[in-house]
Amino acid sequence: MAKKLHYFDVNGIGESIRYILHYGGQKFEDVRYQISGWPDKKVKDALPFGQLPLYEEGDRSLHQSLAIARYVASQSKLLPNDLWEQAVVDSYVMTIYDFWFTKVIPFVKETDAAKKATLKKEILDESIHFFFSRFDKVLKEHNGFFIGKLTWAEFILVGIIEAGNLFLDYEIEKNYPHVKAAVQKVLSLPGVKEYIAKRKVYAL
Repeated sequence: MAKKLHYFDVNGIGESIRYILHYGGQKFEDVRYQISGWPDKKVKDALPFGQLPLYEEGDRSLHQSLAIARYVASQSKLLPNDLWEQAVVDSYVMTIYDFWFTKVIPFVKETDAAKKATLKKEILDESIHFFFSRFDKVLKEHNGFFIGKLTWAEFILVGIIEAGNLFLDYEIEKNYPHVKAAVQKVLSLPGVKEYIAKRKVYAL
């Protein structure tokens, strides 16, 4: 069954999905769109809600990045069997996305230079510590993972950190040793490591 992932030619919220697919050895077509040429009306109008990413499997399609990531994670044995553990992992994933969508995205979308600088200062001075000191504590308590074993949450964490670093021109993980170790761990995984070796360096 042919698989396709449609997303921009940047890391953003699509890279975690790419990592999971490569880690699981899942063959897929990595369809990429240039941000500079977006919105492409023809493509946008064909999307269920006009947004990327979009995942296709045969004649079926799935939108929303977390729904896609969770689904492909289930095929790569990155979803716990226990329902409570699934919920715990989901809660960490959603908290990681809280940082992205409530802090980073408003900064990315802001066009006023002064307001943008204020938002960035708040992120660097307050938001990163609020979120990542807590992530660091959880990872320390669970042997470097969110629940003591590798799940899709670590992939989401790494993807959002890398995207945040790109857009903020910063190293989010530098003051959080257990977060930094988790990043290095995921990037060294089979499939992921080989993908990164061939991947271009992302730039805005």
